Amino acid sequence: MKSMTGFGRGVVQEMEFAVNVELKTVNNRFLDISLRLSGEMQALESTVKRQIGNRLSRGRVEVNLSYERTTEINYELNRPMIAGYLAAMKQMQTEFSLAGEPDLNVIARLPNVLLPKKDDLSEEFIVGVEKALNTALEDLERMRVNEGEMLRNELNFRLTEIENRLPKIESESATVAEEYRVRLTKKISDFLAKSDSQIEIDQGRLAQEVAYLADRSDISEEIQRLKSHIEQFRQIMGEEKEVGKRLDFLTQELNREANTIASKTNNLIVKENALVIKSEIEKIREQVQNVE
Repeated sequence: MKSMTGFGRGVVQEMEFAVNVELKTVNNRFLDISLRLSGEMQALESTVKRQIGNRLSRGRVEVNLSYERTTEINYELNRPMIAGYLAAMKQMQTEFSLAGEPDLNVIARLPNVLLPKKDDLSEEFIVGVEKALNTALEDLERMRVNEGEMLRNELNFRLTEIENRLPKIESESATVAEEYRVRLTKKISDFLAKSDSQIEIDQGRLAQEVAYLADRSDISEEIQRLKSHIEQFRQIMGEEKEVGKRLDFLTQELNREANTIASKTNNLIVKENALVIKSEIEKIREQVQNVE
């Protein structure tokens, strides 16, 4: 089990260039790669995204790719810009009767008047980028595995907290039928006492009503399903492939059973423990959002 949160860095240093790749990932329902490359690097976008997609299945990935060239850089003139600047200077001289000539140092300091010459990316440079990216992915994966182990421990703790509440709920649920019988008998007796009626309680009919109410409030199936979901949850956490979506589904199922238990009975102890279980499930839900 892996976390979707992590950071990785890869650096490749060669004679003619240096490449630095940094990856930052956070949780997301799908794989979302955020990558911005300069004009000459655009050709590498599909390669970078494919390499990341082969290693990651979910999460938002922010890619920061920077490089430096250690060889001589050739520049080319921004001719349209220079021509426009000289034309404007000449027009200024004519309109305002000014003397003087354009200064080379002034023109050379204009923004973007000298542009690095765009060369095709060499095979060695492309290999260097792929190598740096692979190193960054391996670094990222190590961190995501470590974070995943921490998540597993946290989720196991929460599941154990839920399991510790189940025996109390089971113990109280066994007395539900008797509680209904006593409560119903008391209500009927109180009613008859107030009405001065001599009618006797039909014990057979009373037993039927108690059985009906007890059946409606029976939570034994919900308890067993909770136990089954917890066992499945732990099995899935032990897998190395993508498990986040399945754990999210099981979390919903756990919450459904807890809600049913809380709504089926008026027993205060059962309700109190069911509310604690729901609180633990909510904490599980928060953590599962970070699982790949």
